[in-house]
Amino acid sequence: MSYDNDNIFARILRGDLPCHKVYEDADTFAFLDIMPRSDGHLLVIPKTPARNLLDASPAQMAAVMATVQKLSRAAMQAFGADGVTLQQFNEAAGGQEVFHLHFHVLPRKDGQRMRPPGTMADSDLLAGQAEKLRAVLA
Repeated sequence: MSYDNDNIFARILRGDLPCHKVYEDADTFAFLDIMPRSDGHLLVIPKTPARNLLDASPAQMAAVMATVQKLSRAAMQAFGADGVTLQQFNEAAGGQEVFHLHFHVLPRKDGQRMRPPGTMADSDLLAGQAEKLRAVLA
């Protein structure tokens, strides 16, 4: 299957859709999930097209994973987390819904269950969480 230049993450990268941006470097972009399963639930994506890890280049994977690690550490600090859950899905049968390579970074506390999927968060709440993360990264 080919990459769709009009997927939601490509549109966010182009600035066609808003997001709560947390981090950006030359190769990657990170923003808050609008349907968070934990406080500080981030998405980390490459800036260049890749449908998922099955077609991503080694350079894209290396850049994304470096950012995932950096933001996992920042999210743990910003939200007083005890750990972090990473999720990554490939193709529809593997649970992928947006066909642009992305990693979910979910800060977690001991005994905390993830929220069920599909509930939109308040934009002001997300803005505050994004600010907490940016402050740790500064």
